[in-house]
Amino acid sequence: MLRNAVRAVGVAALVFVPSLGPTQGASAESATPPRADGPSAAVRLEYHVPQGRILEAGDTLWFSVQGMPPGWDTVEITSPALVEPITLTPLKKGSAESVQTNKAGTEHRIRPGLRPGPYPATATSHGRIVATTRLEVAAEGSAEISRFVIGPADAFPGGDASAAVRPGSDVRLVLTDLRAAPGENSVTVRSPVFDAPVTLTTGSADDPGCKCDDGGTVYAGHARLRGDVPEGHYPLTALSHHGRQTTTRQFTVAGEPVPHGSSRTTAAAAAAATAALASVGVLIVRRRSRRAAASA
Repeated sequence: MLRNAVRAVGVAALVFVPSLGPTQGASAESATPPRADGPSAAVRLEYHVPQGRILEAGDTLWFSVQGMPPGWDTVEITSPALVEPITLTPLKKGSAESVQTNKAGTEHRIRPGLRPGPYPATATSHGRIVATTRLEVAAEGSAEISRFVIGPADAFPGGDASAAVRPGSDVRLVLTDLRAAPGENSVTVRSPVFDAPVTLTTGSADDPGCKCDDGGTVYAGHARLRGDVPEGHYPLTALSHHGRQTTTRQFTVAGEPVPHGSSRTTAAAAAAATAALASVGVLIVRRRSRRAAASA
């Protein structure tokens, strides 16, 4: 919903690009003015996309240009990845800041169905190339994993980094996809530290409810590490988007193995064993009492 709202704003009016968040792509900087024979190192071309991370085929995007000389009036952005050229003008007369003009019927977006990969983008002003950059385009329907972590089952898995876990311990896994596939209620996670693949689901009791997941679909679940896993770094791989995409993160296994699983499991097993021994003791006492009564 947030992503669609951002796109709607970009189509409706003039957009002041620098406020849209992280940028991608830039040329080098220097104090030289634009030249007729190529881009100027003083001019920087940047592009911006919703969520600020992944540019996907079909996405709306915004450009900004910085370092233009005083008196500039227009810059045109062209790329084989764009539906049509995009025009930038000064925010106001004499301003070094740019805005992207949006006339009725224009489409400032990546061509739908475009094959993923890098595409060149060129900024020209009155026929001169003033800056270039590369657009890193992902395939339509790509995952955008903002968080994929593993940690102890009884710890809050906050942040974007996994916590170290002990061999044989119970763990919790959380994955957040800002572009979850429609109808995908679960993802599968594999790692050599597990005896079998682990299923993470939406609406799981293992979901920590972290505000850092706002705007994304949260998948969570729990598992137990093998007790014979040596200390070291291991891959954690999620298979999502109905099996079409994989995402891998690294995590650390460290510390002494937890005997017989987690401490909670061990305590439960100990309690069960104690109860069983107590039952056996009661039976022995009853049998002895019966034998004593019979002999009397």
